[in-house]
Amino acid sequence: MYVCLCKGITDSHIRTAIADGMTDYRELRMALGLSSQCGRCAVHAREIFREETQGVYDTSLFYAADHPAARAVA
Repeated sequence: MYVCLCKGITDSHIRTAIADGMTDYRELRMALGLSSQCGRCAVHAREIFREETQGVYDTSLFYAADHPAARAVA
């Protein structure tokens, strides 16, 4: 499905870039040209990025050793 009509970028383009190692949303935007024209694609592109990277690059899962959440996991 087309995410960015201005640049002709599809969700497959975004998913492929992530699969190829793109781990930073800003870099993804720059590499693909997302949100560089009208900006309407930004929200949907970010949703796809989060969806694809959630389990792999979710830094919210990392806590300092003395954080209560870290103790709950251990």
